[in-house]
Amino acid sequence: MAAAPWAGVPSNEQFFVLLTGANSGVGQGICQRLIDEFLATRPLSAHLVLIPTTRSPQKSRETIESLRAYLANAAQTSTKLRSRAGPDFDPDAAVSRVHLLAVEVDLCKLPSVYDAAAKLVGGRARDPTGFVAGGQDVTIPKLDAVLFNAGYGGWDGIKWFEAARQVFTVGLVQATTFPSFKSAQAGHILPPQEASGSKSGEEDGSSSKNSSQPVLAEVFCANTFGHYVLAHELMPLLTRTDPSEPAARVVFTSSIDAEERHLDLDDFQGFKSTAAYESSKRVTDIMCLTSELPSVQAVSSSYFSSGTASSSSRKYTKKPRLYLSHPGIVCTPLFPLNAFLFFFYYYAMLLSRLLGSPWHGVDPYVGACATVWLALEDEATLDASGAQRVKWGSAADRHGRADPKKTEVEGWGWEGKTEDAEALKRDEASGILRKLKGRKWDAVQLTDEKRQKFEEDGVRCWKEMENLRMQWEGIMGRRPGPEKNGKA
Repeated sequence: MAAAPWAGVPSNEQFFVLLTGANSGVGQGICQRLIDEFLATRPLSAHLVLIPTTRSPQKSRETIESLRAYLANAAQTSTKLRSRAGPDFDPDAAVSRVHLLAVEVDLCKLPSVYDAAAKLVGGRARDPTGFVAGGQDVTIPKLDAVLFNAGYGGWDGIKWFEAARQVFTVGLVQATTFPSFKSAQAGHILPPQEASGSKSGEEDGSSSKNSSQPVLAEVFCANTFGHYVLAHELMPLLTRTDPSEPAARVVFTSSIDAEERHLDLDDFQGFKSTAAYESSKRVTDIMCLTSELPSVQAVSSSYFSSGTASSSSRKYTKKPRLYLSHPGIVCTPLFPLNAFLFFFYYYAMLLSRLLGSPWHGVDPYVGACATVWLALEDEATLDASGAQRVKWGSAADRHGRADPKKTEVEGWGWEGKTEDAEALKRDEASGILRKLKGRKWDAVQLTDEKRQKFEEDGVRCWKEMENLRMQWEGIMGRRPGPEKNGKA
């Protein structure tokens, strides 16, 4: 195991971040914004260890090389960093405080998820370009923030007549914020999961095991379940045993357009749904926003266990906190459009922002705002804003200036409490951050009954997720792993 370049830095000045889906779109924007804001706000002696994940070694190399070039340019051109450092500012010193490693993971292949987590917990992250520690494995002692951004839409086109109808009935801004015209087919399922490192056929008896596996929905696994399993497997790196340490953070990415109608709890994975993406994001919303409720904690406690005897015997453990974000409306390859249509799509989104929409950030760097804020903001500020009870969206004004904004969630409201029209008028926020700004045209006032149902759905979602996780652990032959880096 090679010595890490941050080995001599105090633990409280080391900040470790894992990000899924980092090679393009919002994921790339998160990496770039994270580098910028870390250098601009954290102590000049602090080190950032950023671990983007992709699905292949080649993409990992390309991502690291791209981010390293971005880092070098940011260090040279950042006026904030230069003003903080003073006349003796050295761009190379700033670059030397940001370290880029990589891990490959395919969220639709559970063995890949387990293997990626095992590498991190076992201290086997590395830089595929060889810049950090000569490309050798380095120890990851903890994770401070895990940002779940990777996703798959499952759409196959646009219903043009519905698009025209919606634009003419509710307007361009509402139609491009809450579109009803995305086309998708139901029934996308994954092939059987192969045991890690197994051989095909009769040699290892895997064919009979695979044939008896329950099916997994592709979009659900890519967006929600794969991340859910990964976070559980990373608990040894996310759990704190020192009361003075801030809790680790797990930030799930949702969508602004994830409504109650999209999720049928009797079709939990969305096998029959033509809105499987929105269904999976509704599960994410419910799971994250209810995670601290006593009724939910009664069924979710097993999820936050690292599954080791030594961890369960400790007198003090602090579990990670779950947070929820969404990028607003950004133009990325997630939605399948050819170059001709993408051109008009891009300018329609810009027009929506100019017309006053707070949700059309358009650029992935702007869409990264809420997630990066949740990753870097100090714990006291997040606690004061009740951040765990809010779905934070990346909002932007007409000039593209971004801020995290509270987002209304059907059945939950903005903060898990009922607010009448008078309370909303007294909203202390201003401009684009006001709650009513960007609200859906047909949104209704939250009632106590709807809020209670949301909590009940939270209990059911957590039960479903935990049952599914433990079922697949049995199928994959998983056993409790070692403590992080072999330490108790």
